[in-house]
Amino acid sequence: MDILHMVDRLEALLNKGWRIPFTSNIVVQEDAFLDIIDQMRITIPDEVKQARRLGAERERLVAQAQEEAERILASAQQRIDAMIGEQEVVRQAEQKAEAIIAQANQSAQKITAEADTYVLDVLSNLEEELLQLITTVRNGIHKLERSTNRGKSGESASRAGEDQAT
Repeated sequence: MDILHMVDRLEALLNKGWRIPFTSNIVVQEDAFLDIIDQMRITIPDEVKQARRLGAERERLVAQAQEEAERILASAQQRIDAMIGEQEVVRQAEQKAEAIIAQANQSAQKITAEADTYVLDVLSNLEEELLQLITTVRNGIHKLERSTNRGKSGESASRAGEDQAT
């Protein structure tokens, strides 16, 4: 059993105890209480031993990780030293990097030019469609204005005829 479970059992035993009126004292079953205390005396040293074992294991793992890190750093330093000594490799890498950058710049310029052309085409098509739409709207407005003007002139003529009849 772990110590926290036993503490929970002690608390439950206290909750089951009888309160003495007008005091803060509680009567509990002595045998059950002493049984839990005995179990705690047995369990606590085991948990302390386990904690010590875990601490020792942790220290061992940290030391092992530190040794591994030092080994990796030493290996990396050897590689760096070897690379520094190889000037030709460095020079070739720089040339290759410059060529890659130049190619990337050319590709970027080409993509930008193609994107600009595409946007120009889309905007031109949109302009044509908008002009057609404006023409359609204007034709509709003119048609409505003509029909509204005819209706007004027809109403005026019928009113004029009614006025003459009276």
